[in-house]
Formats: sequence, structure tokens, C-alpha cells
Amino acid sequence: MPPLTQSAPAKPVEIVIPDCCNVGIMVKSLLFVNGVVLIVMLINAGSVYTGLLGFVEASMLVELASLSSLLALCGLRRLIKTIPPWGQRIACGLVPAAITGLIIHYLLNDDWTMISLSRLSALEGVVCAALFGMVLQHYFELRTRAFSPALAEARLQALQARIRPHFLFNSLNAVLSLIRTEPKRAETTLEDMADLFRVLMRDAREITTLGNEIRIGMQYLSIEKVRLGERLQVKWDMDDVSGDVLKKAKTPALLLQPLLENAVHYGVEPSQQNAVITIAISRVRDRIEIVMTNPFHADVLSTGNHMALDNIRERLMLLYDVEAQLTTTVAQGWFELRLHFPYQKADS
Repeated sequence: MPPLTQSAPAKPVEIVIPDCCNVGIMVKSLLFVNGVVLIVMLINAGSVYTGLLGFVEASMLVELASLSSLLALCGLRRLIKTIPPWGQRIACGLVPAAITGLIIHYLLNDDWTMISLSRLSALEGVVCAALFGMVLQHYFELRTRAFSPALAEARLQALQARIRPHFLFNSLNAVLSLIRTEPKRAETTLEDMADLFRVLMRDAREITTLGNEIRIGMQYLSIEKVRLGERLQVKWDMDDVSGDVLKKAKTPALLLQPLLENAVHYGVEPSQQNAVITIAISRVRDRIEIVMTNPFHADVLSTGNHMALDNIRERLMLLYDVEAQLTTTVAQGWFELRLHFPYQKADS
């Protein structure tokens, strides 16, 4: 009997349908479609007034077909399990075409249909909708692929910044100083370092949970606590977020730890006295908010700080478009960072 061989796990299907539930993608799609329609109306009209009037009349069909197509593709994207990428690309043309054809058919059979709509045949509407769908799908797919090299570069830069020799050597020296006096704490610190470096080698495009990100952040701070002692004071405020949200909220991997490292490096290390880092995490309706504060030192160069924050902004833009935001302010000797992104549940 031939030996049984274990089959390799199936490769996950690449999703090339744009996330049409995303507000940023919806707005960009609507602006593109309306802009093209407006230009065509103005070119074909005898005057600007006539062109604008025709666009206003045609907007009923344009908005209805566009929004219906976006919602349909939004639902289709969430149902995709085995559709290959080429099938998804075709669907991005067929779905708007079918919806637009149905809308034109029923609108043109009504007596109250506007005159400008009656000039558009069902075939013309279907072809235009299919072209719009395929052009937008191609644009968003190319946009995603264009960001990938930037993400890879951002990951390399972030790794080079995080796994700095001084952090590794200083942490090891701190552990060595504990081996004889506090062996249990030294062992725990080494375990935290192993977990932290294992996570840092992960792909920055991976998705994890908010709870895992907080755990990694706490492990990082516990390592720095060994090195900095009482100078590093940390206050966590998570009263406004439930344990269920921590377990289920999807979060980009390596999101919180780099922010904590910036706070330690630029807020605590230059300080000659105890410095407090405050991290407040909450869920506000359909989004997660993180507010982090640390002492600000005007004499400390923060070029690396801006680089790390820009890398995180790029990742948030790729994953959430305009639905995520990272802002920083300086006031009364404190550096405050505010971050929010959509609350999405991880798959069970």
C-alpha cells in the first residue's frame, strides 16, 4: 500500500474586487463616474447651461446605478471563497452592467422618466457601466499593487529601526544583571524578548487582533522597564473597551509596538526624571480609537519618529483608505498621538 501523503493547504484566494464598503473607495468611484458623465454632457451639449441641465437630469440614473453597483460588489466581496481573480475582474464589469440595464429598463417604461434618460439605450447604458466597473477595478488593483513595494520597504525600514543594536545589547545587559539577583524576572524578560522578536519578523501586512497587539506592546514595555527602571512609567486606560472587542477587533500587525517604541525613545530616554506614557484605548461606535501621550523634548531630533509614523500612515491608507487617521499634536510639553480605524471583527 503506497504511503499516504499529506496534501498542501489550499492557497487563499487573492481578492481583487475593491472594498466597495469603504467610504473612501465609494467617494472616489462616485466622483470618477460623475466627472466622466459631466464631461461627456458638456461636450455633447450646445452650451454649458444645457450640459449642466442634462447632467442634473441624468444624475438620477447615474447615482442610483452607481450606488446599487457599489453595494452589490461590497456584498459579493464578502462572499468570495473560491472565485479566481479573473472571475472577480469579470464580475466587476458584469454586476454594474446588469444593475444598470435593469434600472434603465424599468425607468424608461415609466411616463415620468426624464427626457435626457430616454436618449440612452439599454445597450449603451450596459456597456458604459461595464467599462466603468472594469476601469475602476483595474485602477484600485493597480493602486494596491503599487503600495506593496512601499509596504515592503516600510517593513524593512521599520525592522531596521526596531531591531537596533543598542536596544538588543542594552536589553541583554539588563537581563544579565538580573540573572543572579532576580533569576525569575530574567527568565521572564528573555521570554518576552523571544516573543517580541518573533513578532517583529512577521509581515507588516498581516492582520491580528487588538488584544494581541496590546499583549506585544506590554511585553515590549516590560523589557524596556528592566533597562530604564523607574524612569519608565506606563498607564493603560482600557475602561472603554470590552474584553470581547479586544479578542475580535481586527488590527494591522505591528501597529502599537512601533508607536510605543517612539514614545520610549523620544519621550522617556531623554528625560532625567520619571516619565509617564499614557495609552488610552476605546471603542467609539464603529471605530477603535487609540490615544497615546508622552513627554516632549524639543531638543531631541525626531527624524526617525516621523519616518516610523509615515510608514504606519501608508499602511493605514492601504488597508482603510480615508476611514483611518493618525494625527499628532504637541501642547504644554506633551506629545499626543491619536489613531482611529474601523472596528472590524476577526473571523472566528
